[in-house]
Amino acid sequence: MQKEITIVGAGLVGSLCALYMTKRGHKVSIFERRKDLRSETITAGKSINLALSERGWTAFKKVGIDTEVKNIAIPMYKRIMHDEKGNLSDQAYGNKGQAIYSVSRAALNVLMMEMAEKNGAKLYFDEKCVDANLEQAIATFKNTKTTTEQSISADLLIGADGSLSAVREQMVKKHQHEYEYNEIAHDYKELLIPAGKNGTHLLDKNALHIWPRGEFMLIALANLDGSFTCTLFAPKKGKNSFEGLNSQQEVKKYFKTIFPDFIALVPNLYEQWNTNPTSALGVVRTYPWHINDTALLIGDAAHATVPFYGQGMNAGFEDCRILDELLDEFGNNLKGCFKKYSKQRKPNADGLQDLSMQNFVVMRDGTADPKFLLQKKIEKKFANLYPEKWTPLYTMVSFTNTPYADAWKIGMKQEKMMQSIMSAPNIEEIWESDEIMQKMCSLV
Repeated sequence: MQKEITIVGAGLVGSLCALYMTKRGHKVSIFERRKDLRSETITAGKSINLALSERGWTAFKKVGIDTEVKNIAIPMYKRIMHDEKGNLSDQAYGNKGQAIYSVSRAALNVLMMEMAEKNGAKLYFDEKCVDANLEQAIATFKNTKTTTEQSISADLLIGADGSLSAVREQMVKKHQHEYEYNEIAHDYKELLIPAGKNGTHLLDKNALHIWPRGEFMLIALANLDGSFTCTLFAPKKGKNSFEGLNSQQEVKKYFKTIFPDFIALVPNLYEQWNTNPTSALGVVRTYPWHINDTALLIGDAAHATVPFYGQGMNAGFEDCRILDELLDEFGNNLKGCFKKYSKQRKPNADGLQDLSMQNFVVMRDGTADPKFLLQKKIEKKFANLYPEKWTPLYTMVSFTNTPYADAWKIGMKQEKMMQSIMSAPNIEEIWESDEIMQKMCSLV
């Protein structure tokens, strides 16, 4: 039965959700508070570049847009670590051919909006959601240019309006849903390494570049035009923090001392530093994610996380696919469908948030630690010898659709086992031996 659906938010998840819903034959209208991205010149500093992995590709394949997305994505087969002297070391993400993909948020968003519109969705921009009656699926929008207000009535209201969701706000305010927001002690700032001559990449484009520095780090992901989108994650206050980086001299000294090979690639660093915003990072937890059969949250509105596993977007896309599968399962029983969707997705959102915070420590500390890198080699060797016994945590999260909650549980169990292996005397000399592999077998 065709339904009228209002989606609040034309971002990545809102656009993909619209595509899924139009393919089911529903009449979809999307309202977005920002300007139409397709009419803007996209500049650096607006968003973290994204890492697309298996969960995202699975959602795209199911709705039939994976080929189009592949045209704007760059495979990254490994991490390349840059130390304080500019020396490089690398670590493959998986086995040969396995990659996560660098993709521009803006380019991907434009593509998905166009696909949703082509499939029948109606898009409205400069429309800010200011109120909602969730039991009746009515949303009130205020036009940011004309200030006129309109109330839109539908059969279903979907909040895909990000971590500051207006739809979620109404769930919390009027329906007393659980909600917490925890800001972490680190902020981020985006910078850009420009393209070289004739649009060449100045670093290896098929890798995620990391400058791990203990409590903080810098990362870089390639863009199609030869540039790299880079993000500095650093404490808000204290040593090596944002609070001590105000003057040109302070910024220059910081990068010259800590990231010497990076500063050589960015001639207008201080200009970018002043222009691009410094933004906060935080985790959103809420429950339940629906009201009866009339309102629903999806993506960051339900479970915003920190970007250290590159899974926030992938989790939102997975929401769309799981919701679509549950709609098949429940048919016209939307109330039952949404109840199961909330119940099934919530533990996985919590699992992802735990994984993301843990991977921040891995990226900023572990990737510079020879013992950590050795541990990963041992895990990889064992997984290749006994794939039925062991799947590395990163593989589970990035190269499979294993539920996040399961991946987190299994990963923590594996970590305990690995601590036992790593404590073996002379592990550096004997790690490839049958003895170590047999000990791993006995622990699993």
